[in-house]
Amino acid sequence: MPAPIRIAVAGALGRMGRAITAAVEADPTLALAGPFDRPELAGEGLVSAAEALAAADVVIDFTTPEASVALAAQAAGRGVALVIGATGMSPDHLRRISEAAGRVPVVRTGNFALGVNMLIGLVGQVAKALPASAYDIEVHEAHHRRKVDAPSGTALMLGAAAAEGRGVALSEVARHGREGITGERPVGEIGFSVLRGRGIVGEHSVVCAAEDEILTLSHSARDRGLFARGAVAAARWVVGKPPGEYDMQHVLGFRQ
Repeated sequence: MPAPIRIAVAGALGRMGRAITAAVEADPTLALAGPFDRPELAGEGLVSAAEALAAADVVIDFTTPEASVALAAQAAGRGVALVIGATGMSPDHLRRISEAAGRVPVVRTGNFALGVNMLIGLVGQVAKALPASAYDIEVHEAHHRRKVDAPSGTALMLGAAAAEGRGVALSEVARHGREGITGERPVGEIGFSVLRGRGIVGEHSVVCAAEDEILTLSHSARDRGLFARGAVAAARWVVGKPPGEYDMQHVLGFRQ
């Protein structure tokens, strides 16, 4: 039986950190190399970042952009693979992540849900197969009332997948909302619509509408633990990969 993959968890006291730790501990093929958090935070079973990295094959990080890039430099120095779920990265943050990825493999994405990433891969394939001259594409997303950005990052990823499938840049064809006398919909436009309301965890759908049929691809989130499970799957996949930048489309086999 192969030795368990050793996973360190950054931000272990946070909501995602606790969920990831639980997912690792529940899997006998994995071993918790060390949970850690900010130095000023104390907690039972926590170790320092240096101790965790020294014992790990891979570290999962759902903290902040600044903390992520600092950790990436440390991990690269020790040859430890990375899974990064922090969002809101600036161009400088991304540049520093890329520098680390020149030395170790890094999986980074804005959404680790396996179903969502499967949906993204399918949307790209569908958009490539269905001609823009015959099918209009609309991305719809719905979230809880506390979400502060719109469209969601996942909706934008779905739109980008559709645009990539059609061989165009999303910025050239995106339409964010409609109001008033809008005129006829342009051929090739990718539209976005948004709903916010109580009790909604996360809903995403992509509608491909032709004159004689409508194809809808959708995903519904029921529990935030699904993001932890996806991050753990990414950690299992990335160990032993060559240095470079990867995302969940690589993990699921949609991208080589």
